Amino acid sequence: MNRKLRIAMIGGGQGAFIGAIHRIAFSMDGHYQLVAGAFSADPVVSKKTGEELLLDPSRVYPTYQALIQGESKLPVQLRAEVISIVTPNHVHFDPAMMALEAGFHVVLEKPMTFSLEEARLLHEKVKSSHQSLMLCHTYTGYPMVKQARQLIEAGAIGEIRKVFVEYPQGWLHTYLEGSKQKQADWRTDPTRSGLGGAIGDIGTHAFNLAEYVTGLQVSRLCASVNTVVTGRKLDDDGAALLQFSNGASGVLMATQIAAGAENNISIRVYGDKGGLSWKQEDNNSLRLEWPGRPAECWRAGASYLSSNATHNTRTPAGHPEGYLEAFANLYRNFALTILAKENGATPAPAWIDFPGTVEGLRGMAFVETMIRSNKTQGWIDFIQ
Repeated sequence: MNRKLRIAMIGGGQGAFIGAIHRIAFSMDGHYQLVAGAFSADPVVSKKTGEELLLDPSRVYPTYQALIQGESKLPVQLRAEVISIVTPNHVHFDPAMMALEAGFHVVLEKPMTFSLEEARLLHEKVKSSHQSLMLCHTYTGYPMVKQARQLIEAGAIGEIRKVFVEYPQGWLHTYLEGSKQKQADWRTDPTRSGLGGAIGDIGTHAFNLAEYVTGLQVSRLCASVNTVVTGRKLDDDGAALLQFSNGASGVLMATQIAAGAENNISIRVYGDKGGLSWKQEDNNSLRLEWPGRPAECWRAGASYLSSNATHNTRTPAGHPEGYLEAFANLYRNFALTILAKENGATPAPAWIDFPGTVEGLRGMAFVETMIRSNKTQGWIDFIQ
């Protein structure tokens, strides 16, 4: 168990935001060593990124095809074992399938694929292979999100009745893609992003958070999907009424045109005994509310937390952790699971968890269901 997994990266070259975040995250706990990469569709950029990262030039590849083929030819003890794919949505499916077929484990940015059909195929591929796939729904990595899930599983707030989840952003409140800003450019392009703009980019995070925390699944929804900024080709604002598998109702909001808003994804869940709420702007706190008695504020790092939250916390109470640590929790749990399987160890505890193709398939079904509901202007069943 005490060894580093060799990891390669597809995407994440100079000028990319999320690639650097991934590299910080997988380096945090010492479970991975970056050994190779195809960091850009531009071979020059890929080469320069490899130089910055001090990689062996022979293992910095011009394309993802060359990376997978090249690493496959190396001796087993040298080649990469995990491939992290941090590309725009339209370059998720092909490299992920190719990597799995070549025997690599895969880390994949969300949404999982460009379309629901691709998601179905990738899900079936992982089921039939010996490899594992982790999907980067980062917010499930926060300790107090895991604590909220555990409390609900234990029945602390009773039968779930109501769920509110929202993700407000403001960075696209103007026609930013008109300036050729790299992140805005591809996220608002239907040929690279897919059916959903804001719904795919951040709506899938809100949807996943609601299902993860409650342990329920959305069974029906009624959506309103809007394009507010003139000239934009994809949605930048959306909301939905939700119905969950136990009959509970919910409201989901995801927008990128809320001028001044940053990334305060948040969730409130109410049962027949009480309620709880969490928000990213104060991610180390979990608020619990009860009828007839004072509200409580549970804090990350405290001795009264569950094994789930404790495993995913690195510092004592009062020392804040955040987005990078939440990301690192996913990578660490993925590594622990791979190494346990490799060594024939007993299955990891349930709280050493990470999102996979099940969550990815539901995320892509969410995008397509939102778009279909908006067209019909009514309630439709959630079908994946």
